[in-house]
Amino acid sequence: MTQTQDPSGDLTRRFIEVTTDDLPLHCPMPSMRLWNSHPRVFLPIEAWGQALCPYCGTLYKLKGAEPGPQSIAHP
Repeated sequence: MTQTQDPSGDLTRRFIEVTTDDLPLHCPMPSMRLWNSHPRVFLPIEAWGQALCPYCGTLYKLKGAEPGPQSIAHP
């Protein structure tokens, strides 16, 4: 997990880059200091390569994924 400031320079927003090791993705993540700041919500990041938390507005991006619909291989 890599936490980064929004590239637009907006200090009120942030995005966090996650890997497949962080799946299933939920916010807040265990490593966040304010783990009890809002209810845990699971975010479906696999389909689009990114997901936005509806509570705190944190944008999560899946490392190595292109934004947009992803093809998900099913066994």
